[in-house]
Order: sequence, then C-alpha cells, then structure tokens
Amino acid sequence: MAVTLTEAAATRVNRFMEKRGSGIGVRLGVKTTGCSGLAYKIEFVDGANPEDVEFVSHGVRLLVDPKSLPYLDGTELDFVREGLSEGFQFKNPNVKSECGCGESFTI
Repeated sequence: MAVTLTEAAATRVNRFMEKRGSGIGVRLGVKTTGCSGLAYKIEFVDGANPEDVEFVSHGVRLLVDPKSLPYLDGTELDFVREGLSEGFQFKNPNVKSECGCGESFTI
C-alpha cells in the first residue's frame, strides 16, 4: 500500500509548512459526505497519531489513518493550476465514479 505526492504537491506542502512555522507533514483521509458518499480530507499536522500509517514522498511525511488507507491506496496527490484556479488534486485509481460537482466519489 502506498500514497504519494508529485513534486509540485511536495513543493506546495513545504511552502505551506514554512508559512505556518510548524508542522511535520500532511494527514490525508476520507470522510462520509456528499452526493456520492466519500470526500477527501487534507490537513497539516504537528504530530502523528499512534495508529497513523506513514509514507514519505519527495521528503514530505504523509499520514493516513488505517480506516482511510484502503480507499487511498495507490493515490497520488498533485498540485495543479488551471487558469486562475489552483489546488490539490487527488489521483485515486480506486475511484469508480464521482459526483457532478467533483466533491465526492465512490469506490
């Protein structure tokens, strides 16, 4: 099982953590919500939980709770700019469908 970042995402995470002035990495997860059932969670963290599964990608620590890991296995987190919009984008090979607004998905 693995979760990774692109180089662009790692650069952006490092910039956010520098601005924050603290942090050990990013916690990724899923929550039940939206039209399709699941949505991604991302947050900067100052410490790991004992149950977290840890991955390191481009020097950035990624923490995933064990319940979310089966949904995120193989996911690559990217940072993209499209026109005036920019943000993190999850590239998840497990997704079977997404809602029309793009905020939730099913596995």
